[in-house]
Amino acid sequence: MVFYKKLSPFYNLALFYFIVSFLLRIVLFFHPITQSSFSILESLKIFSIGLISDFFVFIIASVFLWLYLIFISNSKYNKPSGYIILAFLAALFLYVASGKSILDEYGGALPRIVLIFIGIKMILFSLLLFLPKLRDEIRYWLFAFVMFLYVLLILQNGLSEYFFWNEFGVKYNFIAVNYLIYTNEVIGNIMQSYPVIPIFSALFLVTGIVTYFILKGSKKYIDEIPTFNEKIKISGIYIVLFLVSLVAIPAFAKTENSKNVFVNELQANGLYKFYLAFQNNKLDYFKFYKTLPAEKAYSILKQQFPAISGENTNRTISGDSLEDHKNVVLITIESYSAEFMKMYGNKQNITPFLDSLAQKSTQFTNLYAAGNRTVRGLEAVTLCLPPTAGESVVKREDNKNKFSTGAIFKDKGYNVKFMYGGDAFFDNMQDFYSGNGYEIIDKSSFKPEEITFSNVWGVCDEDMYNKAIKIMNTEAKENKPFFNHIMTVSNHRPFTYPNNKIDIPGDIKSRDGGVKYTDYALRKFFAMASKQPWFKNTVFVIVADHCASSAGKTQLPLDKYRIPAFIYSPDLKPVKHNQLMSQIDLMPTLFGLLHFSYESKFFGQDILKPDYKPRAFIATYQDLGLIKDNVLTILSPKQQVRQFQLSLEAKEGVAPEYQIDYNEKCMKKERTDLVNETISFYQTASDMLKHKKYQK
Repeated sequence: MVFYKKLSPFYNLALFYFIVSFLLRIVLFFHPITQSSFSILESLKIFSIGLISDFFVFIIASVFLWLYLIFISNSKYNKPSGYIILAFLAALFLYVASGKSILDEYGGALPRIVLIFIGIKMILFSLLLFLPKLRDEIRYWLFAFVMFLYVLLILQNGLSEYFFWNEFGVKYNFIAVNYLIYTNEVIGNIMQSYPVIPIFSALFLVTGIVTYFILKGSKKYIDEIPTFNEKIKISGIYIVLFLVSLVAIPAFAKTENSKNVFVNELQANGLYKFYLAFQNNKLDYFKFYKTLPAEKAYSILKQQFPAISGENTNRTISGDSLEDHKNVVLITIESYSAEFMKMYGNKQNITPFLDSLAQKSTQFTNLYAAGNRTVRGLEAVTLCLPPTAGESVVKREDNKNKFSTGAIFKDKGYNVKFMYGGDAFFDNMQDFYSGNGYEIIDKSSFKPEEITFSNVWGVCDEDMYNKAIKIMNTEAKENKPFFNHIMTVSNHRPFTYPNNKIDIPGDIKSRDGGVKYTDYALRKFFAMASKQPWFKNTVFVIVADHCASSAGKTQLPLDKYRIPAFIYSPDLKPVKHNQLMSQIDLMPTLFGLLHFSYESKFFGQDILKPDYKPRAFIATYQDLGLIKDNVLTILSPKQQVRQFQLSLEAKEGVAPEYQIDYNEKCMKKERTDLVNETISFYQTASDMLKHKKYQK
């Protein structure tokens, strides 16, 4: 047999992988979320370099296929070698089953997984050893299963990349790594968001058909098992390609340097992006980002906070009159972009209640979310510090006893609670909030009769608000003020909610419906609250946790970070504040309105103070941005710094203070002062956390 045919399992699977990757890029290239046009050179780069990257990634991913194929032989079943191998497998099985193996030191499911693997291997080896007449047939079906598994994984990865792009407008990133941890919520979300049975039925059907044709072209490998010398040649070729791939993959990743983020994302290989995200889930600012000498960083920070001294943010905030210990209800709304609201140009009338409430409230019309995930929004309003590199503080091991808004309220004699309609275990909220002095109210606190509707994310917003009203009625009798932080869940894919509430049915899974139902539930909450005796003595703070999407053709598209925010109280006069501000400034501003005096470590500021200098922080898990003076400065790993000049792209019929679209043009001349200021904020925030200076 011609030697190249010995490689048929590799090149047939590789060809299929390239076809799937090519078709996926075509689909994503023309996907509605890909809000960009591409030049001919950019298109060629996407598909040519993307294909080369796919080749090298396939080489790495086929390592298990290589190991499986080179160990296929008949000689190992001869006497006595076959019995020796079987005895070894049996001894290994008993060792792991004893519960005293080295694997048990790691705990979890690992010992059980290894035990099952060895058990299956032992059974299959026994069949091939003791049933020589059926050996060829058994081996064929094992070979077919391996091919089927590889085809299934290739197709499954293609589908996963598509759905991830459909949600976030990027290839796999840090969020995909998190999704491996919270499998219950994620799988549930998929089950409720998409027609899973038809999709997986089609997936298995296509997998079976493709496997059939690949088997036809690869079956000769087991019909005429390669000799020992041929296996040496196959291994030599594979090992050389494997070693080259280890160098080539990161080298080609460095060519993802276009100013258009979509070019970089489409060019990238999803599996390698996932690997990078897994590796970079913890980013040491001082290792990966541009820094300043510590003294200089804090001296620049002192320009923002003149009252600080030394390497910290400690300062005294003095109220300008008698403290007002009103009840406070903070509502962070899931995925609520500014663009959903009428005043920002939306014409669909999907936020009628919030549109009306805004006109009766203290509005912050130019506020930006700190990040693009719920944990970043919770971090911003709870800890009031810039979004540091890597995972949110909410999900870090060192997340307890921090200086927080809850700590301020507790010092003022408030009852402090965090209320969430889902399982607070998700995104580590339970650990974070309980570790910072909050009492947790989540789905586990609900009685069966208190739940009228729920999906994978938790009970509907109406049920959460009904529960909150009951709790606040009880709290009001304790002769203590309360601070309750409510996190909503209904405006999240799959966007299911009770039917017959709004004019968009709850079972058609519409984002507009999710937005409108969220608004409807808020209206009902305020209607109920207004009838309670504590209502007139309560301040309501309403803000989104992040936007509905963070996808854009730039690293940090401003329109994908602009969120609505209001402070409402029956006796508070309506007013608009149009200063540029960050999500981390909202609670310090509230404290100012309540005339609180306190010792502060917050990076967030009261924007109503005359010495406030407008700026905003926006970030992903690795790109850290500062908006100031119509310039967006972005710090990235490997000490990279980029700056973009911002120019407004005005939308007709929208008031100036509600314009959200900006053109981001790369600056040729650096604004060094803004670079240093950006570094100062993020470096000092990272330093405060690293050296435990942000404890309460």
